[in-house]
Amino acid sequence: MNDKPPSTNGSGKTGVFKRVLRAIKDEPLSRDEIHDLLQEDEGVFEPDEKEMLSGVLEVAETQVRDVMIPRSQMVVVEKEHSLEELLSVIIGSGHSRFPIIGEDRDEVLGILLAKDLLRFFGDPSDTELDIEDYLRPVSVIPESKRLNALLKEFRDSHNHMAVVVDEYGGVSGLLTIEDVLEEIVGEIDDEHDLEEAKYIQPDKDDAGKPCFAVRALTRIEDFNEYFGCELTEEEGYDTIGGLVLHELGRLPRLGEMLQYGGFEFCVVRADRRRIDALRVSRLLQEADA
Repeated sequence: MNDKPPSTNGSGKTGVFKRVLRAIKDEPLSRDEIHDLLQEDEGVFEPDEKEMLSGVLEVAETQVRDVMIPRSQMVVVEKEHSLEELLSVIIGSGHSRFPIIGEDRDEVLGILLAKDLLRFFGDPSDTELDIEDYLRPVSVIPESKRLNALLKEFRDSHNHMAVVVDEYGGVSGLLTIEDVLEEIVGEIDDEHDLEEAKYIQPDKDDAGKPCFAVRALTRIEDFNEYFGCELTEEEGYDTIGGLVLHELGRLPRLGEMLQYGGFEFCVVRADRRRIDALRVSRLLQEADA
């Protein structure tokens, strides 16, 4: 029987094999060494595999605040909403779970599941609704919670949504189990995502002023065509997210802003590896020109 290690093609595979042997011989690799191994790999793992393995490592170090949906972007339902208003929000958003609020967004009373209201579609005459009868318990978590701990909590509690609070107890955002899983496997688009006006949509900021919700993957040429502008591409990036990263020189924080080319870009969703969504407004001098 041949006990020699299998031959490998290329230094990348040889390096990986040697490090695996170290682990087998009770010389476990550190987290940083494993991460470096993935970055140096040249052919052992497929790109998608490397992305998922890196995601698994980073989930243990990523905090909720890094990936949560900000308070301003939360789709909520008010306790006093009528059945018609409830159904309008549900249909318009395409979501399946909604925080129910009282006086304001800091008072989250529970979680409403869209499927619990299905019977009202079948009987138009049934308009009497006591929303408290349909509330599910709300899971409240701090911004500093690690994603791996949250994933275990989701699994144990069977909850798929958690409301995030800051150090003063105010609501700062929310997170779903899908958001956590996307940190490992990448973006998960459902049927509603695919039907959306992908990439650029009219929106309003927190003050009610007109702006645009722009996906970071929007190609610069498509952005230019939509807005009638002339932002330039450079080697290394051809998307709006890439442009923002290039101009800032690093991954931005949630809420961070960049003024460039007559526009203000605000990061509304990002994690430790990529920007996902931006809020874009024309600067006044550009709008008045």
